[in-house]
Amino acid sequence: MKLLVIEDDKKISSFIVSGFRQAGYTVDLAGNGEDGLNLIHKDSYDAAVIDIMLPKLDGISVIEEARSLNVKTPVIILSAKRSVGDRVLGLRKGGDDYLVKPFSFSELLARVEAMIRRANNYKISTVQELVVGSLVLDRLKHESTRSGGVIHLRPQEFALLEYMMFNAGRVISKTMILEQLWGYDFNPQTNVVDVLICRLRSKIDKDFDDKMIHTLRGIGYVLKES
Repeated sequence: MKLLVIEDDKKISSFIVSGFRQAGYTVDLAGNGEDGLNLIHKDSYDAAVIDIMLPKLDGISVIEEARSLNVKTPVIILSAKRSVGDRVLGLRKGGDDYLVKPFSFSELLARVEAMIRRANNYKISTVQELVVGSLVLDRLKHESTRSGGVIHLRPQEFALLEYMMFNAGRVISKTMILEQLWGYDFNPQTNVVDVLICRLRSKIDKDFDDKMIHTLRGIGYVLKES
């Protein structure tokens, strides 16, 4: 997944960018509003993190201009401004979430992940059939096949495969899977995701030389076209 961070404070931007990259994201950084607007308009991002107080063009103006250019990228606003009026203004001008400084990176990461989930669910909620290489999943019939062979999946396995196919080629962390499938704060040390991935891999990849489900140790999992 690819993120854009627009933040002029070098200490804060370094902290944010380093954290996202360690979480498996690709990150572009802009140190002022004009450069940030140019990037968000010309490139495709899964989400953007935008500070309000920026040189050349403030964050609210960046968001307003991006929305006027039909940029749909989900945006979380970072600001030292704490009032309800400031938060309401940011959301009304096109922000999707608002986080007050100082903040913990774990909260920022969780909010960005939630924004991406909401955006993806909105974009693809009407898609009936997902196809990744030889793997096909029919959401309405609740059926899945690989190279024409039927794959029998339990409900939780089906939900995980659906989520991975929605994000094919992108690294998804254990926390993202826990939040997506269980919908609440789950103990990140649990091995339930490892067990579920193992079961799914045995059904998807067992009879094939070309494996589709890959583990990135310490980062997460990715489904790739075989």
